[in-house]
Formats: sequence, C-alpha cells, structure tokens
Amino acid sequence: MTKQENKHRILILGASGFLGGALYKELCSYFRTFGTYNISNKALEKNKHFFQYNIEEDDIYEILDIIKPTIIISAIRGNFSKQVLMHMHLAEYVYINKVKLFFLSSANVFDAYSKYPSYEQDKTYSTSIYGHFKIKIENMLLKLPKKYVAIIRLPMVFGAKSPRINEITQALNQKTAIEVFPNLIMNVTTDRKVTQQIHYMINRNKSGIFHLGSNDLVHHDDFIKEIIEAIKHKNKAILKNVYTTNEERYLAVLPKFNLLPKHLQLKSKNIVSDLKI
Repeated sequence: MTKQENKHRILILGASGFLGGALYKELCSYFRTFGTYNISNKALEKNKHFFQYNIEEDDIYEILDIIKPTIIISAIRGNFSKQVLMHMHLAEYVYINKVKLFFLSSANVFDAYSKYPSYEQDKTYSTSIYGHFKIKIENMLLKLPKKYVAIIRLPMVFGAKSPRINEITQALNQKTAIEVFPNLIMNVTTDRKVTQQIHYMINRNKSGIFHLGSNDLVHHDDFIKEIIEAIKHKNKAILKNVYTTNEERYLAVLPKFNLLPKHLQLKSKNIVSDLKI
C-alpha cells in the first residue's frame, strides 16, 4: 500500500447498492474504506466498516464524525428532498474539513436536449423530476472550491448483477416483454469500468466534471439485443418497441475535456464481452 493510498479514509454512501457495492470492492484493498447501508443486513451488521444509515431519519454528521473521511463518494439512492438536504450537510462538511466529494450524477441532467449528445461544459437542462434533482445537487456542489468536488455524470450502467441485466433475465424467465427504445441514441458503461475510473481519479487527485461513458454511441434497441444474445437464454426474447418521439433523440454524456488515459476509456462494442454474463 502506497503512502497516498494509506492516508485516505473513504466513505461510500450507498455502499450496499449496485454501484456503491462495486466501488467498495474496488477500493477496500487499497484504502481504509467504509460504507453505509439502509435495509437491515445481517452480513453487513457484523462488518465494522459498514454503518446503517437511513436517509429519512438519521443524521449524516454522526457517521462523518465517527469515520472522519478524507474522501466521500455519494452513490446513495432514496427520497429526493432528503438527498438534497443530506448533500447540503455534505457540502458544509467538505468546505469546513477540506475533504473531497465524488458525486455520482446522471446523463438525465441533459434530458431536455434531444438533438445532440452532451459534453462536460454544456449547460444542464432537464424536463424530468430525476434530472432536476441531480441538477439541484450539482449546482450546490459547484459552489464549493473546485478542488474539493468531482461530479461524475453516468449514462446507463450495466454489469453482470446490475438491475438492468436482472430485469432482462427476469423477463426472459417469465416470457414477458422487454422494452426497447429504437429512437434512443445513448452511450453506456459498466460497473467495472466506472470503479476503475474513480479509483484512478482518487489516486491522481482529480476534480471537476467527468463524463464516464463510452466514447461512441449506440441505439438502445441494438444494444439490448446484443445483451440478450450474450445471455443465451433458452426462451426467445419478446421485444416491445417504445416510441416516445417520432425522431431520434440523444441521451448521451460524451467525454471531451476531462479525458482519462486510453486504458480507462471504452467503446460500447467491448461492453457486452466485458459484462461476462
């Protein structure tokens, strides 16, 4: 373990979720890593590095005071207004204690722009409740000194155990329809790639806005068909085409200014093989 790795105490908010859990697995061998979980979990209760935290009822300051993190990664889910309040408290803690906050945001901060993909310096604009909520937190964090904040905008994230893959497998098992959006052009990523990228960003003390999606674009229906093919299920997939608009629309966060090294960039065509379904 290097001095750089040894000095950090990392707190992952939402470490029992899909991405939070992947981040914990990636980082725990290199840093003193702690996580929060919400729903009672016997295995996590025995783990001294995990703390039960209910965003509806608990005070985040208590956990911050116990752990005294040098890096906080927010991968938490839950009630939007409670999340906004929690991030207000986090912003205050970050500013006073001069620590780093990684906030996992979403391509949905651009979902009002349908004509083209979005880059790091583009103005955010959303018509969805989810997009509005992410923008509200982003704007709050962008008021902090730049060196203390990394905003990670993610497209659709896939992984062998991801909710999206689980939904597809369940639909195949039950012979129910899988919704695809033929007019949606997007970019994608995997939990494995995102965790490697964030690990690199921690090591290199990166801050600012990052778009951690594939460098290329893909149609939603084509990509889902590739995944279904890779699953090799005995049942034939039933696809339901959903058209939210007559024209093609983009929901993609492409990297342009804050590029990571080549080995940490990815193409959509490599994602299916990387999933190891």
